[in-house]
Amino acid sequence: MPKTDAYETELQTAFNQGALKSIATKSELSKFRLAARATAIKDRRVNIRLSSGDLQDIQVKALEQGLPYQTLITSVLHKYVTGRLAEREGHSSTPTAQRKPPAGRTSKSDA
Repeated sequence: MPKTDAYETELQTAFNQGALKSIATKSELSKFRLAARATAIKDRRVNIRLSSGDLQDIQVKALEQGLPYQTLITSVLHKYVTGRLAEREGHSSTPTAQRKPPAGRTSKSDA
């Protein structure tokens, strides 16, 4: 079990004593429940092949976030299909070998 700091302990105590009140409306709570149910339903199994390096990188990222690596993969895929996974500026999803060199430069194969 992860260690809690003083603030987290204070919040936990307040919650246990009933001192915290939800500010969400009934419609918001209903929406959150539906989203949670839809996200939690996992009725399919998928097998994929990954490079050892990619799997190790995923496992490291998952460890940093305190998640099982399968959960991280599921989360990334879900964000992708729902349009919430955005590409960072300056990064391209095109593999390096297929990228065109910037204007005015030639690639090694052009030289």
